[in-house]
Amino acid sequence: MQKHHEKKIPVEVYSRVVGYFRPVNQWNKGKQEEFHERKEFMKEELFKVATHEYSGYSENLTH
Repeated sequence: MQKHHEKKIPVEVYSRVVGYFRPVNQWNKGKQEEFHERKEFMKEELFKVATHEYSGYSENLTH
């Protein structure tokens, strides 16, 4: 069995805050915690869930 050698290097992660991209490692500790708790979602999936959830009320929302 061959052993693969891996080299791990730090990666700088950027996120957009108030219109500016900033490295996450420069944020204060509280904001970094908040960043790691975030959930990713696809806009299309959110739309499907929202329209399914409120399908009974859709006629009221269009008027």
